[in-house]
Amino acid sequence: MNVRVTTEVAEADAAAIKAAACILRNGGLVAFPTETVYGLGADATNGFAVAKLYAAKGRPSFNPLIAHVSDLAAARLIAQFDDAANRLAAFWPGPLTLVLPKRAGCLVAELATAGLETIAVRVPSHPVARDLLAILRRPIVAPSANRSGHVSPTHARHVLADLDGRVDLVLDAGNTPVGVESSIVACIDGSTQLLRPGGLPRTDLERALGHPLMPVDAAAIDNGNEAPMAPGMLASHYAPRARIRLNADRVNSGEAVLAFGTNWPPGGQDAAVLLNLSERGDLVEAAANLFSHLRALDATGAASIAVMPVPSEGLGEAINDRLARAAAPRPGS
Repeated sequence: MNVRVTTEVAEADAAAIKAAACILRNGGLVAFPTETVYGLGADATNGFAVAKLYAAKGRPSFNPLIAHVSDLAAARLIAQFDDAANRLAAFWPGPLTLVLPKRAGCLVAELATAGLETIAVRVPSHPVARDLLAILRRPIVAPSANRSGHVSPTHARHVLADLDGRVDLVLDAGNTPVGVESSIVACIDGSTQLLRPGGLPRTDLERALGHPLMPVDAAAIDNGNEAPMAPGMLASHYAPRARIRLNADRVNSGEAVLAFGTNWPPGGQDAAVLLNLSERGDLVEAAANLFSHLRALDATGAASIAVMPVPSEGLGEAINDRLARAAAPRPGS
């Protein structure tokens, strides 16, 4: 794959977005902000461009990608909607991905759907993403703009830390407002499953549906018995180099600390470095800070990061999901 020595970074103004659309149209790769995290974009209809994206991320080819589209009408061109999917589409544009049966004649490359008969699709709300989609007028596959398995990027500088020289252009629009990836719900054969908790709380989704979401058999995926239906379902994911120690009730000498709230654990005052997801215990603020704080703590070189308990209600479910995957054993370890 031909890559540049240094990736171009541009403030996400109208001219830069137009240039980004041109790059995508010609089979290149562009990192751009969504409301959740920065995505690494490729033309979803171009199998060669999708292959370049997998190579840039070092991503397993069996892990499917999310197709980002401009609106519900565009989503209906590539996916089949049942009643549950129609109800959930009311959250668009926003941090929700639906996994649906592919429509006959779907133009999204087979490589992007990992050979499955389903497709993951969402309508982002970030104005830069929406402008880019409007100009390109094609679906854009856009996993998080980082090396596969690493901590997701919530700022352009995080993209460069992982992908400098592997992507043609980064559109810089500062920090992403949500800070964790989209919630993913599968609506297939009359059932609705929460495949990944994310930027929309489970309670909001279940209220819209009028019934609880079914759990997914994550153990079967982790053990390799079946391929994941959507991104972010593998056990070891979002992983920093440092070891993650969850629900820490004390801090060991030399550990970095990821705190939440104001009640620091014993030894916290002696931590090598401490960052707080939210001193006031706000889960929205905590979600927005999660990945940037993990990256910052990892950059200190600490061997271990002690993570204080985070409540599991609301966005806490997504936060704890990401922390658990960051703490999971690496493949082959």
